[in-house]
Amino acid sequence: MGHPLSPYERALGDAVAGLHPRLRAYFAAVPVGSVGRGSGVFDVVGTPRRWTWPALTVLARSGVVFPVWQRDVSFTVENRGTPDGAVVARRVFDLDGGERTMADRVSMTPIGLVDELGHGRRGRVVRAAFRATAVDGALVLDSTRVGLRIGPLRIELPGLLAPRVTLVERFDDTSGRQHVALTIDLLVVGRVYEYSGSFAYAITTAATRIAPTEGKK
Repeated sequence: MGHPLSPYERALGDAVAGLHPRLRAYFAAVPVGSVGRGSGVFDVVGTPRRWTWPALTVLARSGVVFPVWQRDVSFTVENRGTPDGAVVARRVFDLDGGERTMADRVSMTPIGLVDELGHGRRGRVVRAAFRATAVDGALVLDSTRVGLRIGPLRIELPGLLAPRVTLVERFDDTSGRQHVALTIDLLVVGRVYEYSGSFAYAITTAATRIAPTEGKK
């Protein structure tokens, strides 16, 4: 019997072979009893468009995005598998003013690869479906639909209002580090949020930790 497939492997199908070998390992299922841990630095986090910050503040309460515009931000990430085949991730941003946590759950569903974001009292408040492709060894995720949970209601945003979320993960052989870049754009308005940076990553036992990478704040 083969190893269980991760949501990313299921979404990519045969195209998973087009990923860089280190990314194939990163996006494979995390073995039971293990955890994927990474540590690195984001070059930028947030948006300089301060008029968007009130809306970002609401989503920040659930750890989805943060009303900041900062550079050289240290961060850590932990990925774990779940019994139902999903992947849960926890990212801790060392922002000015204190640490902030972003949590999400990725699963394969009938509408494709779905990422549910949020934690705390409000739970997962954003749900986005993605199309996954392998491009020049990198994983590229492009959102196909985005929805919000407001109390008991789940609302899918219409195409003209839905943000376009793009995630690119690649591996750089020269530096030996993985690079990640996420952008969120709105029609007409343009870029409203982003983060990008690089990190080192390894699958370890739950008791093992990777030394943090210092930022330049």
